[in-house]
Amino acid sequence: MKWRIAIAAALLILFGFDDAQGVSLEAKRPLADRATSEDFYKEIELFEHAMSLVRSDYVEEPKAKQLIYGAIKGMLETLDPYSQFLDPDSYNELKVDTEGEFGGLGIEITLRDDLLTVISPIDDTPAYQAGIIAGDRIVKIDGQITRGITLLDAVKKLRGKPGTTVALTILREKGNELKEITLQRAIIKIQSIREAKILADTIGYVRVSDFREHTPKDLQDALTHLKEGGVDSLILDLRNNPGGLLDVSRAVAEFFLARNQLVVTTKGRLRQQNLELRCRSDGMVKDLPMVVLINEGSASASEIVAGALQDQHRAVVLGTKSHGKASVQTIFPLEDGSALRLTTSKYFTPSGRSIHGEGIRPDVEVPLEGSGGSEASGGKDKDKDKADTAFERVESPEDKTANPPLPPAMDNQMSRAVDLLKGIKVYQQNQKKL
Repeated sequence: MKWRIAIAAALLILFGFDDAQGVSLEAKRPLADRATSEDFYKEIELFEHAMSLVRSDYVEEPKAKQLIYGAIKGMLETLDPYSQFLDPDSYNELKVDTEGEFGGLGIEITLRDDLLTVISPIDDTPAYQAGIIAGDRIVKIDGQITRGITLLDAVKKLRGKPGTTVALTILREKGNELKEITLQRAIIKIQSIREAKILADTIGYVRVSDFREHTPKDLQDALTHLKEGGVDSLILDLRNNPGGLLDVSRAVAEFFLARNQLVVTTKGRLRQQNLELRCRSDGMVKDLPMVVLINEGSASASEIVAGALQDQHRAVVLGTKSHGKASVQTIFPLEDGSALRLTTSKYFTPSGRSIHGEGIRPDVEVPLEGSGGSEASGGKDKDKDKADTAFERVESPEDKTANPPLPPAMDNQMSRAVDLLKGIKVYQQNQKKL
């Protein structure tokens, strides 16, 4: 009887009952809304009946919390792949994840066509070093088929104590081949700024791997070093960047745009979910010629930045079409330490484009050719140590006028970006002479 009273109380809270007035808020709603609510009450009776049968006739007496958690989890799974119920342990893991360190393999995953799909590997992690790339389908985890698995359950299976192993069966659709890979879990430390260096012709290069709380500060430091090195143009590499926090995407875009320029709009069912996020100040490199690199591993917040710079005619977007995740999830903590991760709105680029399922289409489409040690392809860069020394040169005052040569690991997308910026700079110089 107690659990029936609890369900009834929850329904009163959910649908509204004004104690002070002594009347149901249903009476104040439009007829169409009331009809919808009446239909919902009928379905709740079905749920109550099912719950009663489980509690009375199941072979063993079930725990109340187990039933409630299962019901909430199942409810959210019917909505979309990104809405999830987080038990207390999972919610704590999520908070640790946004702080930038956890134990696992180092891959960002999603559900696509009901299959567990890699959005992108994280640099210098077990998954990255094993050659896992964006678009790979994980069909088995430790021999168990993943079809029908939830994202939350998949994360639980992939993460674990550092040093333990997990076996993955990977389907790579381009070759239609199955690969068996055994990976050893490790501490995954996320560094948002993977590279910041000067290329030929004083072209700056910054690679942002994701969008976390510390990303804006790290990016500011990197751009400061590049400016001190005398860069006069910039490549922003967002390839294999799975995204992250919405407000961080605005903070990142602010470095490249002018005050009050629109970055992104969000639209949901509630008025407070309809937002316009604009730049709060002039960006520190808002006038430099710029190319943004994207690929199918660029998702969510990285698509916001690429879309904003493209729509504001601030940068040329180069590469291949991005992933196409344009929904915003909000975390709602619950009283027992669990939480709901609920899709509350969709976002749109400054011109009003919805890219959900479509992705950002580059201004200049350049497929990646071969692996060539390119980090964007998921292969390990054999010349990484040599390339990274360029960043150290930027910090040295005596090298401010130096033009270091192109790094040996330059892939064809970066080469095209360099050529494009050289052409833009020549054009600008010719315009000044007119």
